[in-house]
Amino acid sequence: MEGRNETLTPDFILMGLLPSMKCVTFLICAIILIYFAAVPGNFILPLLIWMDLRLHIPVYFLLSQLSLVDLALISSTVPKIAINFFSGAKNITHFACGTQIFFFFTLGGAECILLTFMACDHYVTVCNPLRYTVIMNQGVYLQMGIVSWIGGILAPIAHTSYTMSLPICGSREIHRFYCEMPAIMKISCKDTSSHELVVFVMGIVFIIILFGLIMASCTLIFLTVLHMNSPQGRNNALATCSSHLTVVSFYLGPCVYMYMTPGSSHTPEQEQAVSAFCTVLTPMLNPLIYSLRNKDVAGALQKALGKH
Repeated sequence: MEGRNETLTPDFILMGLLPSMKCVTFLICAIILIYFAAVPGNFILPLLIWMDLRLHIPVYFLLSQLSLVDLALISSTVPKIAINFFSGAKNITHFACGTQIFFFFTLGGAECILLTFMACDHYVTVCNPLRYTVIMNQGVYLQMGIVSWIGGILAPIAHTSYTMSLPICGSREIHRFYCEMPAIMKISCKDTSSHELVVFVMGIVFIIILFGLIMASCTLIFLTVLHMNSPQGRNNALATCSSHLTVVSFYLGPCVYMYMTPGSSHTPEQEQAVSAFCTVLTPMLNPLIYSLRNKDVAGALQKALGKH
């Protein structure tokens, strides 16, 4: 492989979402409908939180940042899918490919950190309610938002620079519907095993630390709930934890499958399905999971609709 000439054209070819499927048109239309459902949901939620003073508290600030992350994540892939499908084009420029990889890692890292901070906020709310305003003051949750975005940006700079500098000596076909680091490394004529090991180790450390903090906070919440005398307080705490754990499993589950298991154990169809779930379906589900059972958000929406 090292002796092969590097392909001169800078563009990559995106093979699309499950191109061998007979009902791919129906699948693309379904994804576009999901996009048009996800965009308003992830836009309206931060808008409601900004408009209603009752929602100017840390957990809703973090939730608004999560919605912005999901909005950017789904917008970084679906429009390109639709443009390529309806125009018949499959190419993506080198710069656009690198941009997709950078945003995927940045937004994914920011989402993981935000989910961890939200778990910490739930812990303080349930286990230390009298000290909540002291611990979770305005400065703290603004720092949480800043750390989430900066923490999400740091690693992708190195990963994107490395991936987009890899020589491509053969076909530039990417069997995905958007650019991903593993897909680029597969078509490179350079040995990337050392970098794959680095990504694997970093993924383990990153996910285990964050997931461990989330599980620790939920465990302490459950232990506190067991000693609650108020059934309503117990139900509210359990509902909050269950919603949060659902979103965490939706996001971290696919990440573990994609980046912490051997690539040889995945079929292209499995990787495509997991990628679609992570980048398309999850951003639509998150605002629904967090807002449907939230009386404060529902009240803010009713108030906004009443004014207009």
